[in-house]
Amino acid sequence: MAFFFAQFLTGLANAAALFLVASGLSLIFGVTRIVNFAHGSFYMLGAFVGVTLMDVLPGAVGFWGAIILTGLAVGAIGAFVEMVVLRPIYRAPELFQLVATFGVILVIQDLALMIWGAEDRLGPRAPGLRGVWRIFGEPVPKYDIILIAITPFILFALWYLITRTRVGVLVRAATQDREMVGALGVNQARLFTGVFALGSALAGWGGALQLPKGGADLLMDFNIIGAVFVVVVIGGMGSLPGAFIAAVLISVLSVFGVTYLPQSTLVLMFVVMAIVLIVRPYGLLGREEVAGEHGQVGAPETPIRPYGRTGKLLVAGLLALLAALPLFAEQFVLTLTVDMIVFALFAASLHFILGTGGLVSFGHAAFFGGGAYAAALLVFHTDTRMELAFLFAPFAAGLLALGIGWFCIRLTGVYFAMLTLAFSQLVWSLAFQWRDVTRGDDGLVNIWPAEWLNSPAAYYYFTLALGVGGILFLRHVIHAPFGYALRAGRDSPRQAEATGIDVKRIQYAAFALAGAMAGLAGGIFVFSKGSVFPTELEIGASFDALIVVFLGGVKTLAGGVVGAGFMTLVEDWLTRLEYWRLLLGLLIIAVVIIAPEGIVGSLRSLWTRIRGTESEVTK
Repeated sequence: MAFFFAQFLTGLANAAALFLVASGLSLIFGVTRIVNFAHGSFYMLGAFVGVTLMDVLPGAVGFWGAIILTGLAVGAIGAFVEMVVLRPIYRAPELFQLVATFGVILVIQDLALMIWGAEDRLGPRAPGLRGVWRIFGEPVPKYDIILIAITPFILFALWYLITRTRVGVLVRAATQDREMVGALGVNQARLFTGVFALGSALAGWGGALQLPKGGADLLMDFNIIGAVFVVVVIGGMGSLPGAFIAAVLISVLSVFGVTYLPQSTLVLMFVVMAIVLIVRPYGLLGREEVAGEHGQVGAPETPIRPYGRTGKLLVAGLLALLAALPLFAEQFVLTLTVDMIVFALFAASLHFILGTGGLVSFGHAAFFGGGAYAAALLVFHTDTRMELAFLFAPFAAGLLALGIGWFCIRLTGVYFAMLTLAFSQLVWSLAFQWRDVTRGDDGLVNIWPAEWLNSPAAYYYFTLALGVGGILFLRHVIHAPFGYALRAGRDSPRQAEATGIDVKRIQYAAFALAGAMAGLAGGIFVFSKGSVFPTELEIGASFDALIVVFLGGVKTLAGGVVGAGFMTLVEDWLTRLEYWRLLLGLLIIAVVIIAPEGIVGSLRSLWTRIRGTESEVTK
């Protein structure tokens, strides 16, 4: 019993930093509606700034003073990011800001590398708190007990700020109805900046407080952000008590999981989140109206129309160029173009449910990687012919989408996105840990196409036909009655239901179709590379697709295609440079600010204005 109690105390101590970071993210989302993936970067900055200040300020006063100063410094950095990067795009679709925050992640990563170097920094021991106390005979670090004691005071301070002060009243009002707060004359810009600074400061304090238990390294941002989002979603978006309960739950379960079921540690928190969202779709203490406001990716659109004469000429010219490419291009160019077409089809499949259906998936890589693995497993274990294995890729991915969609479709907004992420992590864990079948992180290799497709030019034309054909098929579906019904369910679900459209069934079918098309892209990918690894199922692969869709423009299928081409070319060029993440992040932020409707959307708006100006001059 004493050992169990000691493990429980360790979990409570781990929950302290996690709750600080999660409470900051919950505040930011509740007021500004920003899905802030850069929040882990502020946690990382807190660790690096904290360890630097602790080296300068000696003694106990210096240690705790460094922690306080760290929060203030990171809060100031957060305020700067909000004013410079996010404020110009508040009028863009709410989920569009996640692209900007991803750019911030890349910028902060390389800036941290330039300032502190690539080596990990060990955190100092807290003065006067070295060693252990024995509780029921079991050793418990003194610093853990202090963290457990501090956490309730932090929760009380946040509760008092939100419920007993004028600032807290404004924050709660903005969480409930941001537009009404603005209509009452409140300066929303200052409110947003203040809340973002406070949330960033909380993340910085979390990073500094964990230093005696760990240290500072350049992977801290990605290592914490998944757990933070899980905590916020389990607790309920915008609920500080919910975030506290969820942080304790996840931290304690993780400690016991490491001890008794170490194989589960990769996905345990995602399993818990999936169970909670299936039972309580809006988290433990979340409210339905909060979740329902964040599912839109833009204002309702005018009816979609086929391309005009200029658009058709551009598409025809592009297809002619692609068809003639093997006649004059080198093999490297063909390989890069194949990668671009595969990525474009993958992004188009995500755009189909995101732009047309309003369903933002954080786990779409499960279907891309699932299709690749389905084909590769048949070839690797049964020597199935390439043609049959390739056909199995979209079929298996579609079945996987049907299974995952059955649980996810009843949710909306961020809750839907996070549940898809949870299932995606389960699929990734299966591929990573089931070594007897998938060979784990060694991957499946020697998965090559049939003899008639063995030359670079032959496989290029194979990819071109299926990739372009898949994208055109999705476009045809979008212009069909099914696509209009899907858009109706996105823009006005209640009116759509009143006209006889079964919105959830339409979304379920669209989710399965998108999964099958992503699996088709995965099938093309595995035979082009000759191998597949668990990295194709990771969270980063899903976020890459999200980024290109938003960068290209969510209101047109061409946006995903253009975004995929843009990112493939830019990454191929920038990754040759030393600080390529910094440059790529700045480029992403610049595109987001300059072209808030995406590349295609902004070009289309510019063309419309030019045409309108010409018409006025003619008159």
